[in-house]
Parts: sequence; C-alpha cells; structure tokens
Amino acid sequence: MPADVRRRLDELGSRHSLAPNALLSLERLLDMVAAEPTSITSVRNPSEGVDAHVADSLVALGLPAIRDAKRVADLGSGGGFPGLVLGIALGGARVTLVESAGRKCAFLARVVHELGLRNVDVVHARAEDWRAGLACHDVVTARALAPLPVLLEYAAPLLAQSGALVAWKGRPEAPEISDAAAAAAVLGMAEPAALRVAPFAGAQNRHLYISSKLSPTPDKFPRRAGMARKRPLGAAA
Repeated sequence: MPADVRRRLDELGSRHSLAPNALLSLERLLDMVAAEPTSITSVRNPSEGVDAHVADSLVALGLPAIRDAKRVADLGSGGGFPGLVLGIALGGARVTLVESAGRKCAFLARVVHELGLRNVDVVHARAEDWRAGLACHDVVTARALAPLPVLLEYAAPLLAQSGALVAWKGRPEAPEISDAAAAAAVLGMAEPAALRVAPFAGAQNRHLYISSKLSPTPDKFPRRAGMARKRPLGAAA
C-alpha cells in the first residue's frame, strides 16, 4: 500500500476516532478493490479510492443517526461504499449490504469473509423484494443509486419508526427536490434535508440528504420491483 494512502487513512482514523484494526481493514478493502478483476467501481486506485470511497463514506459518521444506529441497510452496495466502510467503522451495528448484481454480491461476500466482518451481511436482492428487511432498520443508506423520490420509496418500507434515510448526492436539480418532497409526504417520511459535507479537499457539491420516517409506510408499499423507477412518486404523480 502506498505511503500516502496509509497517511491519509491515519488522518481519517484520527478525524473519526477509528480503532487501529478498523484502519487495517480499510487498507485491505482498498487493496481488494484494486485487485478485483471485474468492474465493480470506476475508481480502483487506492490513492484515489481513499478519498473518493473511504473518506466519502466516513463523512456520514458526523450524523448522530449513523453513529447511534444498531441496524443499517445499504442499498445498491456495489463495490461496498458506503456499506462496507460503515460496517468496518461501526462494529456494534448490524450492517446489511443489499445488492441485485450477483458478481458484486460475490465480491462483497468475499471481502466480508476475508476481513472477518461478523457484523456485516450480504443480501442478493432488489430493495423492493427484500421482505425480510421490512420495518426494522434504524438507517438506510444509498450512494449514487437513484433520484431522491426513488430512494425514499426504497427506504421507507425498510425503516423502523423514526429511522432515517441517508443519501449521498451531488446537488439535485429543483424538480428532483420538489418531487422528493411530494414523495416523502406520500410515504410518511420527512422532506429530505440537505447537509453539505466536505469529505476531502476538492470535493464538489457533496451533500448528504436526510429524511426521517414520521409515520407507518402505507400498505401499498413496497410496490413491485421496478415500479419506483418506472412510475416515480412526485409532484406530477
């Protein structure tokens, strides 16, 4: 591992009060991403990934909802960000990585096994089909997965009362924001609030969007797989 990556991991460890074994696991995770022969992420160089993946994932530790969570579901986990990073950082939480692509699930499962992450599970499913995850999570996370109205529809059925969606986004256009507010009202969720974050130097327009579950999800949700994208909730709907 390049010395600059180790230095940066040490900085992140100090910033987020991570244990030494967590830093070792994050280093090994970056190594495994770099060595993976299949295309699980466009950023595979550890010198770039330490910020683009690890720092970007860890920035959510600034939220009490994340720090205090006991059950976390990471949707569309892909290469493991933020889910694997949060699983490493939050040793006392049960983190489930939900991914619909089999090859990505295979990678995630291999990482979980090799790093000995006993608090992390991998589920091969679409969010809408994961019935075992309904109404029992403190936090649902998602990064670069879907527009906000779609994320709200994915997350609401999986959240326990007062749980929260935390979504990593750039700066959505106004129609997405208004549609998200309308979708939240239908789903019993709070209008998403934007928190600008700076996980690393040069990060542009990086935001966490947070929405809490205010009331039980209506019985018609989740809709069948694909409907949230095909016919998204929103102002027009």
